[in-house]
Amino acid sequence: MDNILISSAQLIVPGHPQNGNIVDILIESGNISRIAPRIKQTNKQIRVIDGKGAIVSAGFFDLHANFGEPGLETKEDIITGTAAAAAGGYTGVAVYPNTNPPIHSRSEVALVVNSAKGNIVDVYPVGTISKRREGKELAELYDMQLAGAIAFSDGDHAVQQAGLMGRALLYAKGFEGLVISFPEDASVAGGHQMNEGKMSTYLGMKGKPNLAESLMVSRDLFLAEYNDARIHFTSISAAESVDLIKKAKAKGLNVTCDVAAHNLVYTDEEVVGFDSNFKVNPPLRTKKDIKALLKGLKEGTIDAVVSQHTPHEVEYKNVEFHIAKEGILGLQTTLPFLIEAGFNADDIVRYLVVQPRQVVGKEIPTLEVGSEANLVLFNMNEKWMLDTNTNKSKSENSPMLGQELRGKVKVVINHGQLVEIK
Repeated sequence: MDNILISSAQLIVPGHPQNGNIVDILIESGNISRIAPRIKQTNKQIRVIDGKGAIVSAGFFDLHANFGEPGLETKEDIITGTAAAAAGGYTGVAVYPNTNPPIHSRSEVALVVNSAKGNIVDVYPVGTISKRREGKELAELYDMQLAGAIAFSDGDHAVQQAGLMGRALLYAKGFEGLVISFPEDASVAGGHQMNEGKMSTYLGMKGKPNLAESLMVSRDLFLAEYNDARIHFTSISAAESVDLIKKAKAKGLNVTCDVAAHNLVYTDEEVVGFDSNFKVNPPLRTKKDIKALLKGLKEGTIDAVVSQHTPHEVEYKNVEFHIAKEGILGLQTTLPFLIEAGFNADDIVRYLVVQPRQVVGKEIPTLEVGSEANLVLFNMNEKWMLDTNTNKSKSENSPMLGQELRGKVKVVINHGQLVEIK
């Protein structure tokens, strides 16, 4: 990578001596060598990147993304997945075990870790809770953590057996592992197409009630309290879930949670057009739920915003709504969704940079002089189009394809590598 000078960008890194200031940042041999209000360019070999009107922060970190590797590389492989992540401003991504085979043993964890080596984006595998994600027998959690697993989840197969979930929490506690709950009671949610409510009644579709989620949140909070263990809930979407987690935090339980970016913007009213790109799990909820989620973020009940990036081949989406697969591309649209939801730059850094890393115990890049450059440069107001040229994913299942978005990632730097997003 060339030596680089980022000029006139607003630095947002909580606790940094220059936090909030407009600065120039000089990066030499992949490390930050100088930060000052103005750095004179004396060396013609330095590449200058204009940061005027843009924010520079540590690179984003996604707690919930899906790549297809191993086994489902036609949806997304590590190369295309990390390209989409970098274009979205991410320098770190936790990948879920919704693969075939699932990431359920040391060998799959090692495969993902080794395949992602040397990439600009750090890829952290999330191992399964149960073998083959079947929800019957505990997987070798400790073995997977030693191989590089960052946490444990059965992905979109919510663990239905309370006994198994309790054992996972107790076992992981012994080596400070993190168990992630995708909260869905299958007996209540079964066969759903969308959120249960006025819209599902109007459209004559099976609805998944908020209860399917909040019931499981309640159960897993009880299990975490009983085992005095730590738990993280991913992709919460219901007002009741926010309330339950808020009360649990007030009680002193060691609980964290995240929300998918699209659940902060879209409601179940989008489903009227039967666009299968709006079919996600958890489903798009109501304005009341969105209000509760936004409040939960502002109050600190919800810790992070995730992309829940879930790519699918066209044959799984370009079909009738009721048989389409659930999932949406998210890595490149999380920033625009947060801006649309009304968050400022400080909020974005909190939900995409600082708190996601705190959840999984990863070091937050400091952007101090002498440290390795791990950063993103993004403009909150610049508009761009998500189309076949700018979409870096192998798949195209996004309702935003062909739409103009506000909030553009300009540059990502990590491990001595630079990606400039055109």
